[in-house]
Amino acid sequence: MTTERYVRLFAGLLVIVSLVLSQLHSRYWLLLTAFVGAALFQSAVTRWRLMEDILARLGVKRSVDKPSASRADEKED
Repeated sequence: MTTERYVRLFAGLLVIVSLVLSQLHSRYWLLLTAFVGAALFQSAVTRWRLMEDILARLGVKRSVDKPSASRADEKED
């Protein structure tokens, strides 16, 4: 698996765990869900993920960005 897949797996796991804990213990666990959502939003805007950098340092293979169709068209011109 690549770092991108691990990041998605970890974010999904945190959301599920926080939802379960909010039902069993305290509604304040929903703040963790909000934090994960904000981090995903930030990573979509800035294209930077701290978790991906940590995983890469641990030796997990990075995913390779595929060029979009618009970039491929620019190279041909």
